[in-house]
Amino acid sequence: MKTVSFTEMKHGTRDDYLLLRDHEEAHFAGTADRLLRELSLQGEETIPGYPVTRLEHALQSATRAVDAGADIDWIVATLLHDIGDGLAPQNHDKFAAEVLRPFVREEVTWVVEQHGIFQMVYYGQHYGWDPNEREKFASHPYYQTCVDFCELWDQSSFDPAFESKPLEYFTPIVHEVFARNAYDDTVLCPNEARGLLP
Repeated sequence: MKTVSFTEMKHGTRDDYLLLRDHEEAHFAGTADRLLRELSLQGEETIPGYPVTRLEHALQSATRAVDAGADIDWIVATLLHDIGDGLAPQNHDKFAAEVLRPFVREEVTWVVEQHGIFQMVYYGQHYGWDPNEREKFASHPYYQTCVDFCELWDQSSFDPAFESKPLEYFTPIVHEVFARNAYDDTVLCPNEARGLLP
């Protein structure tokens, strides 16, 4: 494989950077496959103390979104909302939001980014934390959407008896979302609160 001529970026030529751009385009096109591979690997990892794997939690959450009639942005975001658990456990919500941010509308990204704080309502008191910390966002236009996301799709998805759709079901829609042009304003729709369902 041809490589660039430099060992320090500041010495790169136009030809070097055009070569890298070609490789980057191919790399960008593989984003969905890399995310699906990571999810698949999470099928081998039970969340410590929980009765399901990380993958099963993702599948259950996303299946609930499908069953509720959610749109493609919500389904893919729900599938990926905890994708950072293994690599960034202290800020997994922010990690997942950054993966999604270029490709889904702002409301969806905001909910994924904040769901960790919103989930504390279920357990914060047991750790001596403020379970109502999410109330600092009470006037935010996406507040209720995040409450609903946590209540309906996330916190209820640790059930070993639940019949979730397989990862293969979600593969085409993950590809569809990540094939979008990054940061397309017609997709991001800033400040538009739609809620979970169309």
